[in-house]
Amino acid sequence: MNSTEIQTLYEFDRWATLRTIESVAALTEDQRQEDLLTSFGGIHGALVHLLSADRVWLDRWRGMTPVPLKPEDVPSLESIKKFWDACFLEMGNFLRTLTDEMLAAPLEYSDFRGNRNSQPLVEQMLHKVNHATYHRGQIASMVRQQGGKPIGTDLITFYRQQEQNG
Repeated sequence: MNSTEIQTLYEFDRWATLRTIESVAALTEDQRQEDLLTSFGGIHGALVHLLSADRVWLDRWRGMTPVPLKPEDVPSLESIKKFWDACFLEMGNFLRTLTDEMLAAPLEYSDFRGNRNSQPLVEQMLHKVNHATYHRGQIASMVRQQGGKPIGTDLITFYRQQEQNG
């Protein structure tokens, strides 16, 4: 995968996240906050986890020490949107610096247990998008449980919309 392809994949990731937020916004605050007994409680907890993971990976790639977000750091959907807007901007700036050589090079980081890891940057970046897709699917299920209607986030839908928008 080259830098142009990874940028397209990250355009998809942003698009899918914004569509997920749009479907969640149609719910009430109580529905978003309700504990649905999932890995991160409910919709709000899953959104915070997803946002936190985006920020953690970006910080690692920029050589910074990441600090995960907690639900109380972003207590409302509006605060989540603001944090994500900033993250999308920072990610876009990072993506514009990428070269094919950077993607292929191993990048070391420590996980939150203190374990040292090293994989090519491209593998870490692919993981981040895959991780987000997994959790957006969980959020879609929770939106349905709360009586809402999720908005499709399939990659093929993104490609089709890109073709239509020329």
